[in-house]
Formats: sequence, C-alpha cells, structure tokens
Amino acid sequence: MKVLLYFESEKLLAKSGIGRALDHQKRALTEMGIEFTLDAKDDNYDILHINTYGLNSRRMIRRARQLHKPVIYHAHSTEEDFKNSFIGSNQLAPFVKKYLVSLYRRADHLITPTPYAKQLLLQYGLTVPIAPISNGIDLANYQPVTKREAAFRDYFNLKPDQKVVICVGLFFKRKGLLDFVEVARHMPDYTFIWFGDVPLYSIPRNIRKIVQTDHSANVIFPGYIKGDVLKGAYTGADLFFFPSYEETEGIVVLEALASHQNVLVRDIPVYQGWLTDRQNCYMGRDNAEFTALIRAIVEQSVPDLTKQGYQTAESKSITEIGHELQAVYQHVLTPEKPNPRYTQLFSKRD
Repeated sequence: MKVLLYFESEKLLAKSGIGRALDHQKRALTEMGIEFTLDAKDDNYDILHINTYGLNSRRMIRRARQLHKPVIYHAHSTEEDFKNSFIGSNQLAPFVKKYLVSLYRRADHLITPTPYAKQLLLQYGLTVPIAPISNGIDLANYQPVTKREAAFRDYFNLKPDQKVVICVGLFFKRKGLLDFVEVARHMPDYTFIWFGDVPLYSIPRNIRKIVQTDHSANVIFPGYIKGDVLKGAYTGADLFFFPSYEETEGIVVLEALASHQNVLVRDIPVYQGWLTDRQNCYMGRDNAEFTALIRAIVEQSVPDLTKQGYQTAESKSITEIGHELQAVYQHVLTPEKPNPRYTQLFSKRD
C-alpha cells in the first residue's frame, strides 16, 4: 500500500491546524509502516489522500480518477469554521460551503476530525462515507521539560510568581479573541499571552486594532512562536484558555491536554463525546463565567484535572490515529473484505 498525501500551498498553511494535521498523518503512517509520498508528480500510488481545497487539489482528484485510484478527502474545513475569520468571510461562507461540497462529493471516502464535524457534513447532504478520526497528538513532544519552561519565562521576562494564562490560535473573532482580551481586562493581576499570527491586512479592522493597540497592558501578542518557548508555555503556564466559538476539533486543545495542562474551553458542540466539564477540562459559556473559572483554576480552589486531560490525549495518540487511518485505507482498497477496526471506528464514534 502506498498513499499520496497531497497538501496544496504547504508553506502558506504550515502555521495552521491543517498544517499540523499533515505532520501527524506523516508520523502516523510511518508508525504503521505505510509507504507514502508527498510528490504530486508520482503516479505510483494506491490511494490519494488529499487535505486541501485549491484548484490544484481539484486537478489531483481528476488525475486520480484517470488512473483509477481511490480518493480520500480529509474534510478539515466547514462553512461554520470559515465564518468570522478573514475580511468578508461571512459573506463568502455560503459560496465556500458550495465549493467544499463540490470537492467532498468527488471522494470515495471522507475523513473529518470529530463526530460533530461529521454531522455538519451530513447536514450538507453528502452521501459519501465519513469516518470521524481525530487529527491526533504526538504525546512525546509535549511532555514537561524544565529548560523549555525556563525558556518561556525568560522570553517574556516573567517573575517566578507571575500567573500566566495562554491561548494559541489565529487572530480570528471565531477563535474568541475578543473574549480573551475582555477577560484579561478584568484580571490585571494575571498575564495573558495569545500565541499565533495571521497577516493583519487579511482580518477585520476591529480585530486588527485590538491586536495592535486596543488591549490592556497585561495582554501580550508575541506572534507566531514555535519550539521551546511555545512548548514551555504549554507546560509552564498556569492555564490554557481557549474561548473559541467554532472548531472542527481544535488541535491546540489536544496539545494542551498532552502537556499536562489545565484547560478551559467554551462549552460548544464540537467537544461532545471527548471533553466533559469538570471531568477532564473546565467549560464556560460567557466572560463572567470564564473570569470566575480562571481565578478558581489558577488559585487551585477547584480540582486539578491535568491527569484526566492527559488520559484523553492518550486516546488520540499518533499510534491510535495510525490504526484508524489504515482501516479506512484498507476499506477503500478492498471494501469486500470486512475490517473489524473500520467497523469499530464507525460504531464507537456515531
């Protein structure tokens, strides 16, 4: 079995969740011993596994059809998570949905990160089989390391007793950036750091203004940072606060859970089935509740849920995702042969 993992505009999307999803796919296939290529000119493959949505992606599907190769489309995006992002995204969203559906229906099989995302796709009227498979997480990459935590605190010149709340995401209203800044305004004794970046010219003026100047002194927007500083932040901060309104999964949440970090998220449908309030994370519904929960979690007046959160991340490890991807690959190649893992994948997620 050989898989062509196709990813259009890889450099442009490298900082996004989709970019990290590709890295996880490569790791998962390597662990499973599945041969893969990233070379779009290599026609010597058995399955096209496509991750992106541009015109070249459409051409790749057409070429696969000419070669009589099955196509798996990884449905990372929906109309819902396109809204409230770039300038004009809400006006374009219905057209984006129509375009996505036109691509997704060309596949032999779809993969999407969560049962919630699968339900959205079914509501679009898609009849292609859909497997909900997490984007996964590399557990070993997010373990606490003292030098990383020191690099984080040194980079931001944080005092030893300074309480720090972090978030990781693009500068989108959908991600809850307005709420993050507003909550921080009411908690001047804590430092709030939002890791992430997006070209400022591409986002609405009010969001651009908030990132540049219109935020309280205890909020830091350091831009896109990776390596020891970010990993040290995941494990060395006091809380990961992710007030996003819409996700298809939220890889950064998995990264925080894998970092043995307490996690506070907005109570939205995408987390149903794998995150539970006050069991493996904390959930809030508005800024008043977020403010109260942040103080309670950081001051340790509520239970520490890092152990339970890490167990959730373990269930979505790269190895587990590799088994599930392999099951879908085998199914599209030999659908007449029953595959217990494939059957289990559908029965346990729906």
